[in-house]
Amino acid sequence: MRALLLITAKDLRLRVRDRSAFLLAIVVPFGLAAIFSLVFSDVDSQGVPTFAVADQDRGRIAATFTGQVLDPLARDGVLRLRTAGTEQEARALVERGEAQAAYVIPAGFSQAVLGGRPATLNVIGNVDARISSFVARSVAEAFAAEVRYVQVALEVKGAGTPQEAMAVPAPVTIEDLTAERRQLSLAESFSAGMAVFFLFFTVQFGFSSILDERRDGTLARLLAAPIPRVTIAFGKLLGGFVIGVVAMAVLVVASSLLLGAHWGNPLGVGLLVVAGVLAATGVMALVATVATTAEQSGNIQSVVAVLLGVLGGVFIPIQQMGEVFSTLSLLTPHRWFLQGLADLHGEHAPVLAAVPTLALLGFAAVTIGIALTRLGRMLRT
Repeated sequence: MRALLLITAKDLRLRVRDRSAFLLAIVVPFGLAAIFSLVFSDVDSQGVPTFAVADQDRGRIAATFTGQVLDPLARDGVLRLRTAGTEQEARALVERGEAQAAYVIPAGFSQAVLGGRPATLNVIGNVDARISSFVARSVAEAFAAEVRYVQVALEVKGAGTPQEAMAVPAPVTIEDLTAERRQLSLAESFSAGMAVFFLFFTVQFGFSSILDERRDGTLARLLAAPIPRVTIAFGKLLGGFVIGVVAMAVLVVASSLLLGAHWGNPLGVGLLVVAGVLAATGVMALVATVATTAEQSGNIQSVVAVLLGVLGGVFIPIQQMGEVFSTLSLLTPHRWFLQGLADLHGEHAPVLAAVPTLALLGFAAVTIGIALTRLGRMLRT
């Protein structure tokens, strides 16, 4: 144990003195996350749309639309409502950008509906707010479909009074079971993505430092000491692991304090970070066993780190990569790490992201195990 700690401490001292390691592990990923969060801040904080309503009818059906359809949406924070006196005022609000869409309920609307005659509910959309305009139109179409159902029901029963029309039950009852939030915010997404991406560059100096020892001529002296070779390997792995955990911890704390990121339960995040660092350490250790020189190891590890980062959804959201790439991303630790952080979100999120954490530990077990079987190749002087 003492030999293991001495090897680890020696490697850590070398890395602490290397400013480039500090930049690569902390400064660069945090700086990129901060820049991306600032640049795309508007995307993450899309405003609640404002809909204007010009009720020129003041009838029973118009009141139903505003009071039972629009008002609940406004109370839930889905949209904001703004009253307009006339159609011209509603159009002016939309044209000035003060409202993304407007509803104009013409006079006689309620009487036409209750009398079974054609009625028109006008929707004015802002050409520069297509999504909000589409939402406004969809709400109106859903209401129109409900009204049409009531009219058909009354026709089947025979002529009915307005009270009977209002009493007709809805054809389908919808129960709102709002899903818990399982998506990282922009600050969290960029911080997590940059952290796990550069983590692979950070831990690559651990196991591959064996090749540095060979190049510098110190490996022969290390092998001549009464130390088992597996102790040397674990000492190198432990050095990379410690640097990776420290770097991830600093990034999590810094992004929470400075970027407003919320990571979830500290215990679950801590276990996920440890599992992620172990997986990254194992992958980079396995890649290092393929190389014969320190320079070759660094080049191959960099290529693998970039490819895994791209495939794992660090730069492009998994949802936009297509089904094939989404499936292939499951073969990367990055995907499981980001998935684990997303699982820890929500009001009733679990304490632990069990499946992603176990998947990362599986990556670590397999890659470290294979790397240790190839240890003899690296320890040749």
